[in-house]
Amino acid sequence: MPVPLLLLALGTFAMGTDSMVVAGILGPISADLGVSVPAAGQLVTVFALGYALLAPVLATLTARWPRRRLLLTALAVFTAANALSALAPTYELLLATRILAAAGAALYTPTASAVATTLVAPERRGRALATVLGGMTVATALGVPLGTWVGRTDWRMTMWLVTALGLAALAGLALLLRELPAPTAAPTLTARLAPLAQGRVLAAAATTLVFFLAFQSVYIYLATAVSGATHGNADRLSLILLTCGVMSVAGSWLGGRLVDRLGVRRVLLTGSATAAAAFTALPWLGQTMPGALAYATVVPLAGWAISVALPHRLASIDPANAPLLISLNSSALYLGTAAGGAAGSAAITALGEHWFPLAAAALALTAFAVAATTTRNEHRPTKAPTPQPTHP
Repeated sequence: MPVPLLLLALGTFAMGTDSMVVAGILGPISADLGVSVPAAGQLVTVFALGYALLAPVLATLTARWPRRRLLLTALAVFTAANALSALAPTYELLLATRILAAAGAALYTPTASAVATTLVAPERRGRALATVLGGMTVATALGVPLGTWVGRTDWRMTMWLVTALGLAALAGLALLLRELPAPTAAPTLTARLAPLAQGRVLAAAATTLVFFLAFQSVYIYLATAVSGATHGNADRLSLILLTCGVMSVAGSWLGGRLVDRLGVRRVLLTGSATAAAAFTALPWLGQTMPGALAYATVVPLAGWAISVALPHRLASIDPANAPLLISLNSSALYLGTAAGGAAGSAAITALGEHWFPLAAAALALTAFAVAATTTRNEHRPTKAPTPQPTHP
């Protein structure tokens, strides 16, 4: 396997860790900067919202750039932003650095996926793409619990860890990645958004948004939801997040097979119903380690199975334009994550730190209803591609 391909995956590992690890260090950030936990959770929201809004705009503005220069610029912006996050003296400045980090990630991840397919023979492009996007999955399994453990006493150390990962990918690609030409043709911003005028595409993107609104409204504040089990112990929280990560990998693997066997509709409905039940039980499960670990087993398994079904659904609407449609899925995913951060914060304020997962249960049931309604007349595709899942 080409070394540049592994370095591209290291970059996506850094991006994936950065987008999700803040959920594990909300407590230390809250205590250090003198803000509430819900306010600290908005750091995840602004990153996700920045990614969703900036990705299509930046892709259009840089469409003519040589790919190597674009990758190195994106990594430089991302790495600098995380170094600034580690040094930020105030909450407001930390918010600004998270938006800058999102800009770097929004530039890097789609470009790395495209470049990966040019580094190998045509018959190996699927595996190359899986390797690069696999960095996001590994970030869920290893990067987030590692970052949480590193930041158990000082959250800034987590930001330095992500900075080091980004710097390693930047240095490696600067040395080993050959120059790559810019695309001869690239879609305009209007062309990128045009598929949303199709009813089926808009319905599928809306389904993605609602699903991630439900799931992220709890995941971002998971440390709060399981505080009865962890009693503030970072090692216990890291174990719960590690379990989430391992089961996310399992859910991704299982989801691909279930979609092929059962179809998108059944996976979406079964996964959302399972998640709704788990969210309802979380106020009780979160009081003990066995209960918290049971939750960390069930919900990521269901959630990542759904994360395979969602882009698969969009890609099968128009396989010839699958990359463009999947990019819309990613934007909807990050918008859902951003909204999930705000919804979780509002639920904590309204229901309290113990009962707020019940709001997520209601959102998951809404996601179930949206999926049931919008997929009713969709048939299982016979030869649609099965894209890799995307995640914040």
